[in-house]
Amino acid sequence: MKAVLFEQFGQPPRVQNVPDPAPSAAGVVIKVEATGLCRSDWHGWMGHDPDVVLPHVPGHELAGTVLAAGSQVTRWKKGDRVTVPFVGGCGHCHECNSGNHQVCEQQFQPGFTAWGSFAEYVAVDYADTNLVALPEELDFATAASLGCRFVTSFRAIVDQGRVKPGAWVAVHGCGGVGLSAIMIATAMGANVIAVDLTEEKLAFAQEMGAVATVNARASKDVVGAVKEITKGGAHVSIDALGSPATCFNSIANLRRRGRHVQVGLMVGDHARASVPMAQIIAHELEIYGSHGMQAFRYQDMMAMIRAGKLAPQKLVGKHISLDEAPAALMAMDRFEGIGIGVITRF
Repeated sequence: MKAVLFEQFGQPPRVQNVPDPAPSAAGVVIKVEATGLCRSDWHGWMGHDPDVVLPHVPGHELAGTVLAAGSQVTRWKKGDRVTVPFVGGCGHCHECNSGNHQVCEQQFQPGFTAWGSFAEYVAVDYADTNLVALPEELDFATAASLGCRFVTSFRAIVDQGRVKPGAWVAVHGCGGVGLSAIMIATAMGANVIAVDLTEEKLAFAQEMGAVATVNARASKDVVGAVKEITKGGAHVSIDALGSPATCFNSIANLRRRGRHVQVGLMVGDHARASVPMAQIIAHELEIYGSHGMQAFRYQDMMAMIRAGKLAPQKLVGKHISLDEAPAALMAMDRFEGIGIGVITRF
C-alpha cells in the first residue's frame, strides 16, 4: 500500500510503498477513505511523543470501511462504514471497566502506538470496543474530522467543562480544536468568547457561534479583556492551542470557582507551563484535561449532529491528496488556513 513514512524525527516524510497491514485477532483493517491533518501528528513527527517508534506512519483521525476482521471480532464485518476515537481502550483494564476508555492503561492509538492512517489501509486493535458505526448521511471527510479535535472538544465542553446554558466560555485558539469547542459550547447554550491572533480566524469563529472576540496580538491584556466582556471572568475556559501563554491566560481569565480545560497538547519546549497557583487556590478553580472521548459517548454527539444542532462539516477545510500530505504535515506548526484539512485522495 501507499503510505506517508518518516524514518527520522523532524526529517521530511515521503510517500512510499509499504506492506499491507493484517488484522490482529481482536482488530480490523480499515480501507481509509479520509483522514484528518492534526497538529498532534506534527508533534509525533517532531519526536515529542515517546510512543512513536521509527520508522513510522502518522495519522489518527480516520474514517473508512472495514476491509478485514480478526477471528475474535463479533460486531463488525467487511464493508461496514466506521470511524474510531484517536484513543482506543483495551476494554479490560480498570479504567475501561469504569467507562474511561480515553485514559486506558493499555491504550491503542493509530498514528502513535502503531502505524496510522496516512495510508491506504490502517489496522485498528480492540475493534469491538472502539469502532463507531457511521450513518450513511455522514460523509467520510466530516467523519474523519470528528476523531480527535471534535470529540476531544465535545468531552471538554460537555463532560469536563460541564457547560450550562448562559455560561460564559472562553476559547483560546481558533484552530480545529477551538472552532469545534466554539460550535459545541454554542449548541449547549453558552456565550462564547473566541481568542486568537488573526482577524480572519476570529471572523470565522463568529460564524461558528462566538458572541465576542479578543485579538491576542492587538490586546495588551487578554485576561482583562475577557473579564471585562464577561463582567467577572469566564465560567469555563478552554486552552485549545497548548502554549504557556494560552494555558496561563485560560486559567487567569476565570471567575471564582471557574473551570479550565486543557485540550491543546503541552509537549516539547511547552511541557511545563507556569500557572497562577495562588489564584487557583484562593478562587477554588478547577483544572481538567481532555484526552479524546470514549466510543460509546459518540451516540450523544451523533444525535446532536443528526438534529442539526452541530454541523462539523462546516469545519472541514482543504481536501488534499496523500502525495500532498508530507508538505502539509511539516507545515502544521505554522497554523495556516482555516478549519480542518483532510486527506481524501489516495
